[in-house]
Amino acid sequence: MNRQPGLSVRLKLTLSYAGFLMVAGALLLVAVGVFLLRQGWLQTNESGAVRVTPGTLFVRGFAPTAAAVLVFLLVFGLLGGWILAGRMLAPLDRITHATRTAAAGSLSHRIRLPGRKDEFRELADAFDAMLAQLEAHVAEQQRFAANASHELRTPLAISKTLIDVARADPDHDPGELVDRLHTVNTRAIDLTEALLVLSRANQRSFTREQVDLSLVAEEAAETLHPLAEKHGVALETSGDIAPTSGSPALLLQLTTNLVHNAIVHNVPEQGTVRVHTGVRPNGVVLTVENTGERLTPELVATLTEPFQRGTERIHTDQAGVGLGLAIVKTITEAHDGTLTLTPRPAGGLRITVELPSAPGG
Repeated sequence: MNRQPGLSVRLKLTLSYAGFLMVAGALLLVAVGVFLLRQGWLQTNESGAVRVTPGTLFVRGFAPTAAAVLVFLLVFGLLGGWILAGRMLAPLDRITHATRTAAAGSLSHRIRLPGRKDEFRELADAFDAMLAQLEAHVAEQQRFAANASHELRTPLAISKTLIDVARADPDHDPGELVDRLHTVNTRAIDLTEALLVLSRANQRSFTREQVDLSLVAEEAAETLHPLAEKHGVALETSGDIAPTSGSPALLLQLTTNLVHNAIVHNVPEQGTVRVHTGVRPNGVVLTVENTGERLTPELVATLTEPFQRGTERIHTDQAGVGLGLAIVKTITEAHDGTLTLTPRPAGGLRITVELPSAPGG
């Protein structure tokens, strides 16, 4: 935005300070003059001429002195105001420098303004916090872009290798090639769709509607029931009506991802997945709990990062794309909720999603 040049804040403060001193000095001198008049120190005779008295002499000498005092106050106000304004606005210079440094692409710089709390230091602390969040977000996006590029390049490289092998071997079974290419292509499509869902949730480009999490949980469980039977996992749903506000499609994606992960990351046979919805004083809760291998807190803390697949999966045909819990985390944050992952002592994982209650719910 182009703006016309104007006075600096420091100069404005200086002029304001000097003007205040001038007005205060003038009012003081006027008050002294009125006091002298009321005391009768300035007297006249019958002809109206000023009669010379000690008071008259004092008043006549008072005028130039008053003028000298006003000049002194003007100079003192300008000089003192300039110095004081400079000291008061010094933190603003540091904030401006940090802003320009960040605008140039350096997000690691921090103001770290010393001293006790005031408006400038609150602004500096808020700016430092914003830079820290922005730096972490940019670093996360860079890691995500690098991982996504790698993951997208992998199926393309596999496809190229399969085609090169088939071209080099005319007797190669075309049916096997088609099957393998279909598998690789399906994986690439799943990854692309997951990336699109992640981007949509990140941008919060969705219309909020009232959603009952209990119905969403039942729909996800019904959809994934055949997969649970295939893996010998018992799928249980329970809970109360849990009204919240958000995107039905994204919340269904969130629940489906959680239930899918709970089924895939389970014991080979006779595993269990429990899906429960409930209401808390400040929101609604969706809990997905499953049996499985014992997990360490350190491993659990990394599961929501993109392309983190945890332990080796037992069912390689359901390997996924490594974005399931990353999508869950992003959708939860887009709905102003919290995501908690807790390893179960007996093995497996308990995942809790807490979302705000629906308005009026």
